Amino acid sequence: MSRAAVLESDGEARTQALGAALGALLRGGDVVALFGPLGSGKTRFVQGLALGLGVPADEAVVSPTFVLVREYVGRVRLCHLDAYRLTGPAELHDLGFGELIGDGSTVVALEWADRVGGLVPASACRVELAHAGEQRRRIAVRWPDAARLAQLVEAASAG
Repeated sequence: MSRAAVLESDGEARTQALGAALGALLRGGDVVALFGPLGSGKTRFVQGLALGLGVPADEAVVSPTFVLVREYVGRVRLCHLDAYRLTGPAELHDLGFGELIGDGSTVVALEWADRVGGLVPASACRVELAHAGEQRRRIAVRWPDAARLAQLVEAASAG
């Protein structure tokens, strides 16, 4: 059963900081499934995840929309996937998604996870971003790992 927390962001810097707070809690084998409309901050959130995972700040973390998968090296490998252009779960499977999520040395961040439904593991941390104003975002985090979710809420409150 997933626990849930709702976080608020007043702009891109805060969205990235919340991503970094989550990234600091992640370990190899974790999957972060991101949901939200175009422009809601999914890639900005993943940029924060990368920072929290120890990817150097000077390394550009960009949307993988056209290449589908980008990899970054921090304290664990981050594979950033984008399902926006995929026609269904079979294409994600063809990209090696099953192998990636089974790799205990890799964190997978999947944007547009709603496009591949059933492939997102039940253990995934689900991040749903929604517009709450021009710059404001409502970020709902659902995660079966109650202890790490509580740590995220604490970090978000402190930051």
